[in-house]
Amino acid sequence: MHLIVVSSLDALCRQQACEGLAAAHPGSLVVLHDLLENGLVIRRVYSGSIMVERDETMLEHGCLSCAVRLDLVPAVDRLIEENQGQPIIIGLPPAVPASVAVSALDRGLGRPARVSSAILACAPDAVEDHIWDPHTLFESGFTPVADDERTPGEFLLGELAFVDTVLPAEPDIVPADPVGRKRGLHLIREVAPHADIAPAAAAVRPGLHQYAEAVARTAPGTIQEPRPDGKGTGSPFTTVFQHVERPLHPGRFRQALGILAQGCCVLRGQLWVASAPECRIAIQGIGPRVWLENVGGWPEGRPGKQPAVRALAPAAATVIAATGEDLDPEEFERLLRNCELTDEELASGEGLHDPFGLRPAS
Repeated sequence: MHLIVVSSLDALCRQQACEGLAAAHPGSLVVLHDLLENGLVIRRVYSGSIMVERDETMLEHGCLSCAVRLDLVPAVDRLIEENQGQPIIIGLPPAVPASVAVSALDRGLGRPARVSSAILACAPDAVEDHIWDPHTLFESGFTPVADDERTPGEFLLGELAFVDTVLPAEPDIVPADPVGRKRGLHLIREVAPHADIAPAAAAVRPGLHQYAEAVARTAPGTIQEPRPDGKGTGSPFTTVFQHVERPLHPGRFRQALGILAQGCCVLRGQLWVASAPECRIAIQGIGPRVWLENVGGWPEGRPGKQPAVRALAPAAATVIAATGEDLDPEEFERLLRNCELTDEELASGEGLHDPFGLRPAS
């Protein structure tokens, strides 16, 4: 049994994607799952254009993960037995990460099934605006969960890292902007070089989803290799990679961070900061937000000579990738090099003030 999981920021894109996928897979079932206010979950099951099932459930805890674990997984488990091998297309509630659903399905299903595709349905002309939206998902009206502090950009970048396929959607109710659509597709290719961008639902290639690889891509501090066809595509966006092997002075890096992040759609990687040298610090910047996260101690090994763009650096080093428009690689490198500890600072062994409040690795 093959499962196709569709995530999206809004119900219109999800609806269009699921309808197209159902037409491409005759005989399949479509499960549309929605979480409303006060923990009300509505589940609708379609066979073709006919709704064959509708159910409402009131959850005690109206969170996204509970909606998936307590309602969606049992329903899919039952449908697998009833559907006799035809694919099941699962349209997740808006703003529910595909990773949450795939993990819950993997743990909770009692019958053999495999997620063959994890698909993000999105309107390309809105991607850049979502990335720069400073409001939370709740404030922007994408989720009824008031304490969900993720921004639309955080959701999209998390999905772009996890999914194997991006399916552009252009709901009729919202006229598409051709220039914005082109920019959005370029940006998606730049920040998700692994993803297959399907021109239509019928062009989605099944079997691309590899769960272990998807989870690895979402690990804090991970940087991916650029697309092999990334040059010469006429994209306004570029990604600058920098690799620094000396610890960073926390004060100088704090001053430089604002300049580094300015104009970047996405900033990601890992830091070696002198005020917490035993800690591997992940850095993530999405639109107007930049944050640091202590992800534990450094793995053993020696830092490589080339930027670690495929996975985490094997030992202590700063590795950063910045994606944006009109980025200057030389200026980016100069700013980072100026943050490195000097020979005198390395020799002194003095402790440095930690303006970021980083905790030592436990």
